Amino acid sequence: MATADLTILALGRAGASASEYVAEVQRRLAAQDRVVYQMHAMGTSLQGSTADILAVVGELHAIPFELGIPRVYTVLKLDERRDKPEQTLDDKIRSVEQRLAADFDGPSD
Repeated sequence: MATADLTILALGRAGASASEYVAEVQRRLAAQDRVVYQMHAMGTSLQGSTADILAVVGELHAIPFELGIPRVYTVLKLDERRDKPEQTLDDKIRSVEQRLAADFDGPSD
């Protein structure tokens, strides 16, 4: 299983707000069943097979063009661990949270 972080930037839009384009990306993600997704403040986290993630990202990249935007800049960070093929987005977060909790479980003077 792979995880990814995706940001799609619609360049050349009239105003500063990108929420129209972000909302349409989220609608399209909700309509598909190939990858798990979670929106965050600066993009969207994806989880699934590498092939499915890349296919879905290709479809999502086209959305601003469909809405009349002349230029689209997409940033994709893809992480695939073959030694831990079942690792999920939640597993990654939990691992860091456990380490942080251990910081507070140490001896107190």
